[in-house]
Amino acid sequence: MDDSEKRPRRQRYAGRNPRNFQDKYKEHQPQQYPDDIAKILDNGKTPAGMHRPIMVQEILKILALEPGNDVLDCTLGYGGHARELLTAVQPGGRLLGVDADPIEFPKTEARLRSLGTPDHSIVLQRLNFAGLAPFLARETVSGVDALLVDLGVSSMQFDDPSRGFSFKMDGPLDMRMNPERGIPVSDLLSTLSQPELSQILSDNGDEPNADRIATAILNSHAMSRLERTLALSKVVKARVSDLGAEECDRTVRRVFQSLRIAVNKEFQSLDSLLKQLPRFLKSGGRGVFLTFHSGEDRRVKSALKRGLQDGDYSFISRELIRPSMEEQRANPRSSSAKLRFAIRS
Repeated sequence: MDDSEKRPRRQRYAGRNPRNFQDKYKEHQPQQYPDDIAKILDNGKTPAGMHRPIMVQEILKILALEPGNDVLDCTLGYGGHARELLTAVQPGGRLLGVDADPIEFPKTEARLRSLGTPDHSIVLQRLNFAGLAPFLARETVSGVDALLVDLGVSSMQFDDPSRGFSFKMDGPLDMRMNPERGIPVSDLLSTLSQPELSQILSDNGDEPNADRIATAILNSHAMSRLERTLALSKVVKARVSDLGAEECDRTVRRVFQSLRIAVNKEFQSLDSLLKQLPRFLKSGGRGVFLTFHSGEDRRVKSALKRGLQDGDYSFISRELIRPSMEEQRANPRSSSAKLRFAIRS
């Protein structure tokens, strides 16, 4: 074989620990580099392109799945929870699952189908869980035995700068779960008045400085359109620099969270699911919700309490269930997780 026929060299890290998401080829190929992945996990970090499912054992205990059950994962993400749910209902059971992300959905489906369970045991569709009713009407007669909703942003979405979710890396100011639908945050800002943006920051992020931050963002956007994540972060930090470095970071996090919720209409989707939840579950069926901030948790808590009063549920969790300290140390991204559940009458 002459020089012209030589295979191209495999990409190498530009140093021991590459900074760019795209350069972390080992982390994107966990099957080929298990030792490297193990070291990253042992250090309490999440490898690029992966997601660590949260509170798996607690969820399995609550759902009390049995072979032959139908279980629905409303937010497939990387498929970590789904894998455990699928295993728990074998033999004879089915995993039903949905997710709106067109980038991650086919990867997750391939991972799940590689597990070797019968083809009919996995029924997946790419859609937002607000549109579950037609999907379930096709697949079930009386609803499912168990249902899981994990409302966290998947790590592979958050860590990929091209998706625009993180203020720690530069990327397009997008934040859409489904880039094929809706408008990115950069376009959303062009449609909002100062009172509207202030309300978004207050409602979606409990931001105490919503008015002055909204004014700063829209003034900056009017002078030079905000197109990048770090540009937005810079504007926010400059406006609240008097609060100190730590509070600046918390403020930016709340702003990004608020805009992500708005551009994806997350609260509208959650409210729709909570309203329909009783008819999605069989009698005795169990629904579990993992939330990650107060706006989500308030909605879940209120809806489950109302459902108990109306007789839709025979039992709801009275207290929050939180990840163990051991899990929080092993996976710091689990620290804000809150779990609530309900049992259908």
